[in-house]
Amino acid sequence: MKNSYSSLSVAIEDLQNHGFTEDFNLVGEGIESKNLKKQWKAGELDVVKFYRFEGMTDPGDNTILYLIETHDGKKGLLVDVYGADQGEISPEMIKKLTIHHDE
Repeated sequence: MKNSYSSLSVAIEDLQNHGFTEDFNLVGEGIESKNLKKQWKAGELDVVKFYRFEGMTDPGDNTILYLIETHDGKKGLLVDVYGADQGEISPEMIKKLTIHHDE
């Protein structure tokens, strides 16, 4: 794992090679893996690290890549768009994904 990456696709490829192989999606109470057909609530996972990517030409093209480990040992990635309408995401999950600038 590097401290930074030149692009989202480069980061995803490298991090998958480091064992973060699951593709997680946000759901109301936490995350899900469609591949595993399983969901985890916010209290059942940890955000290990995150990377920010800002689009060069389109200010709306901004994403955050989260490295997530579930408490049952699954490791994967969650790609999230800055400021996107999250719909019905639980307050616990929003807190889990909050970026602390002093880290």
